[in-house]
Amino acid sequence: MNYLLTHLGKAWDLTLIHLWLSLLPLVIGLLIAVPLGALIQRKTVLRRLTTLTASIIFTIPSLALFVVLPLVIPTRILDQANVIVALTLYTVALLVRAVPEALDAVPPVVLDAATAVGYKPLTRVLKVELPLAIPVLVASVRVVAVTNISMVSVGSVIGIGGLGTWFTEGYQANKSDQIVAGIIAIFVLAIVVDTLIMLAGKFATPWVRTDRRAKAGAR
Repeated sequence: MNYLLTHLGKAWDLTLIHLWLSLLPLVIGLLIAVPLGALIQRKTVLRRLTTLTASIIFTIPSLALFVVLPLVIPTRILDQANVIVALTLYTVALLVRAVPEALDAVPPVVLDAATAVGYKPLTRVLKVELPLAIPVLVASVRVVAVTNISMVSVGSVIGIGGLGTWFTEGYQANKSDQIVAGIIAIFVLAIVVDTLIMLAGKFATPWVRTDRRAKAGAR
C-alpha cells in the first residue's frame, strides 16, 4: 500500500492506459454485438452457430491470442492494437450471447402491444425491445468490463502497458510491495468502473425505479 501512495502519479498514468485498453474494446464490442444479437435472436440456427463460434473464441487463452494476432493482422507483437483486437473479440463473444437473452426477457405482451400500435420490426427493436432489455444487458456489460480490466493485466507479460506492468516489474525486481500495489490498483479500478456502469444503467432506465417505488407503495 505504501508503494501505491508514493507512486500516485505513475499509478494515474498506468490507469489511463489500462482504461483505454479495457474500455475501448467494450465500446467496439457493444457496437458489434448489439445489432448482431438482435439480428440472430429469432433465427434459431444462426443463433446456435453464433453461440458456438463465440464459445470457441472465448476458450482461446488471452496470452496466446495476444501473441498470435500479429501473424493475422499487420501489427507488431508489442502493439497495443493486439490487446484491443483480442479483447474486442472476447467482448463480442460474451455479449453476442447476452443480447438475445436480454431481448428474450422483454415480456411478449409488450411486444404484441407495440406491434398493435403500428411499430415495424426494426422500430420496435430500437424503441421498445432494446430499452426494456437494458437492465439485463447492463449486468452482462458489467461482467465484461471487469473481465477486460483483469485481462489487460495479462498484456504486461508481452510488454503492453497498464497497471499490470507493476506485476512484471515487481517480479523482476523482487519487489512484493509493487506487485501488491498493482493488485490493489486494479481491484479499485474494477470496482469503480463496475459501479459507474451500474449507475449509468439505472440512469438509463428511470421507469424501473418508478415501478419499484409503485410496488413498494402498493404494499
